[in-house]
Amino acid sequence: MHLLRGQDPHGLLTESTLVLAAKSAYIAGMTLTAADTLPDLKPFSGIIFDMDGTLLDTEAVFREVVYHVSADLGFEMTDPIHKAMVGSSHEATTVMLVEAYGVTFPYTIFDAKCRELMKEKMTEIVPVKPGVHELLAELKARRIPAAVATSSRSHHALTHLGEAGLLSAFRAIVTRDDVTHPKPHPEPYLLASSLLGLSPQACIAVEDSHAGVRSAHAAGLQTIMVPDLIEPNSEIRALCAAILPSLNHLRHAAFRG
Repeated sequence: MHLLRGQDPHGLLTESTLVLAAKSAYIAGMTLTAADTLPDLKPFSGIIFDMDGTLLDTEAVFREVVYHVSADLGFEMTDPIHKAMVGSSHEATTVMLVEAYGVTFPYTIFDAKCRELMKEKMTEIVPVKPGVHELLAELKARRIPAAVATSSRSHHALTHLGEAGLLSAFRAIVTRDDVTHPKPHPEPYLLASSLLGLSPQACIAVEDSHAGVRSAHAAGLQTIMVPDLIEPNSEIRALCAAILPSLNHLRHAAFRG
């Protein structure tokens, strides 16, 4: 786990990062209109974000990587298998792929090649989701602490958050290396809320995956889903306090008026 205190939440932002974020928000058409209906959220004292697909716009890139590496190894990746991987831990993904392709599936090689190719694609800039900078600025202005709870390994999480200019925006970072039980178990969110010095019930969780929603809800957090590649089913909808199209919508719902 990583505690990051006493830092400027936007001290690592670069001009290119801000320009990319602004362009992404414009292209995505995330401007709110009078027709948008925003949910009534309960008051909260802290917020905990998932990383990939929630803060960082990396899931689509990873999808491309997964399909490419699978084909190189002689296996056909499918949408159902890929979608089941989203938000899953290293261990769960291993089991899933072996069950799907058989014991001959070379997971160690697959994992290494995916990491190598993903690193190459992230060398120039790590893209962030529309509304990230605006929401983090609002949280900073209101002195609301934020944390990250991710199924990614520590090196991956810290590197990508740092390269995206977001690392110092968070008081705590909880990665796969910090917990015994990853998502969908509640441990990541229980640990993250404790590191913020708050009860789970005092925090909002922001997620894009089914495993993440299950984890946050089981931990007792007010759970918001902002779908990325995976849409919520009836089970996931029942676990969420709200399902919103973007972080801009979340910012307006949380801080309206």
